[in-house]
Amino acid sequence: MKLKLVKKIVLCCALLYIPFSSMAWGVLGHRIVGQIADSYLTKKTKRAIFDILGNESVAMASNWPDFIKSDPNYNYLYNWHFINIKGGLTEDSIRNYLASDTATDAYTKINFLTEQLKNKDLDHTKKVLYLRLLIHIVGDVHQPLHVGHADDQGGNKVKVLWFNAPSNLHTVWDTQLVNFQELSYTEYATAINFTTKEMRKALQANTVADWIVESYKIADKVYGDIKEPDQKLSYNYNFQYVDTLNSQLLKGGVRLAGLLNEIFG
Repeated sequence: MKLKLVKKIVLCCALLYIPFSSMAWGVLGHRIVGQIADSYLTKKTKRAIFDILGNESVAMASNWPDFIKSDPNYNYLYNWHFINIKGGLTEDSIRNYLASDTATDAYTKINFLTEQLKNKDLDHTKKVLYLRLLIHIVGDVHQPLHVGHADDQGGNKVKVLWFNAPSNLHTVWDTQLVNFQELSYTEYATAINFTTKEMRKALQANTVADWIVESYKIADKVYGDIKEPDQKLSYNYNFQYVDTLNSQLLKGGVRLAGLLNEIFG
């Protein structure tokens, strides 16, 4: 019996070091985006969202598409969370690709969900599903490695050490950089949510294609900074990228608010 117990403990400890599959910003990051977005919604938009989600806030709704990944009935949503674009492309090449994109990916689905939610006659069950998905996927595409490369699964196969613990590049950006700041989602949103009217207007004028191009460029730099297998990332990496991290979270929230106001306002 003691031997079996030891084996179980060893197995559980080992599982803690297995990099988990992509969850976009992770629970905390998505809630930060949602909390920031909520601060810029019009009264009309807030009423419309309440009619759909009830007392479920934008921040709390943002995690639903990750939480249901354990339900096989929603397996068809897997590709909605990201868009794979090969490295080394010029901005014009990326935009040309997006203009002809018919794949099932984050880019096409943001456009699809936006158009569907503008339909006032849409079935209420679908409104709930589509709104939760839109809130989440807008956050997804602001995590740079959700616009990563297919051959390494958006950085999931790029093994690194995060403070000497085995991890991968995608997980570092999904959760570990955000969690390293040691703030709740409300504290984090409060700490970075400083914008001007002009800034919000400029960010909300950007198209979904602009968001993708922006994340792609950041992802290229993130990839380029990994020079060797199991590269050690720690305090210096946080110092190097925390401003980019905060900027992407803030932009995600401001742009999500703009999109929701366009749909419901």
